[in-house]
Amino acid sequence: MPKLNIGIPKGSLQEATIEMMKKAGFKVYISSRSYYPSIDDEDLSACLVRPQDMSRYVERGILDVGLTGEDWVKENGSDVKVVEELIYAKQRNTKVRWVLAVAEDSAIKSVKDLQGKKIATELVNVTKQYLSRNSVHAEVEFSHGATEIKVPQLVDAIVELTETGSSLKANKLRIVDTVMESTTQFIANHAAWQDGWKRHKIENLAMLFKGAILACDKVGLKMNVPADRLDRVLKELPALRKPTISTLSEGAGYAIETVIDENVVRRIVPMLKRAGAEGIIEYSLNKVIL
Repeated sequence: MPKLNIGIPKGSLQEATIEMMKKAGFKVYISSRSYYPSIDDEDLSACLVRPQDMSRYVERGILDVGLTGEDWVKENGSDVKVVEELIYAKQRNTKVRWVLAVAEDSAIKSVKDLQGKKIATELVNVTKQYLSRNSVHAEVEFSHGATEIKVPQLVDAIVELTETGSSLKANKLRIVDTVMESTTQFIANHAAWQDGWKRHKIENLAMLFKGAILACDKVGLKMNVPADRLDRVLKELPALRKPTISTLSEGAGYAIETVIDENVVRRIVPMLKRAGAEGIIEYSLNKVIL
């Protein structure tokens, strides 16, 4: 029976990926002693791989597909098929940034001030390309970790990954520029993408993964509305698409169901109630397939 070999990112993105896959409908079981998780899908076999290495293994066909950052695909210069861009990260569903940072009191104000300076980063190749685009010649060294503490004693600047910038501020660092933005990508080996069975499975996974990400910031809302209040309620109700409106039995009015952004619920529920909505129910979503 054919299998699709999928790489799951090990490390900071691991927990968020497993939660995303759970919402997509896949239960992933990881043993503390194994790099080979089990998934409740007989078509899939999985392996835990560092995001930094993922695109290389997918490119070589050791893995059919994998989830990793756009940053590491570019850093490795990997020739892979980007099936879907999935905007989720360690802490929240957002793009992450690789930023050029220096000590708060540094005289470096722009990338041009790095001429002849030393920079530490994990993202060496992308940083060199960034410097080249800005016609700056500087030394870029690979950092094995604890990059933030290397400024200013060991290096003049760093290029570091951040979601919120809070860690940089805590270490008394100042952001000078954004080197690149990155999202999580669902990537595939070109040969796997050309295989009919594997491509069908890959496309199904991409659809479900994207639906799970889209659902993260949204909720479902149900309510009943008397007939004479329908227009008033609909004016207050934002929707992902047009809301579903059903007629209640015995002419009791209408049932409305819709999907909305979670961050607006607390504002509009009181407005909907005052407009005439009754029996308002909010519920969480696993997937939203557009």
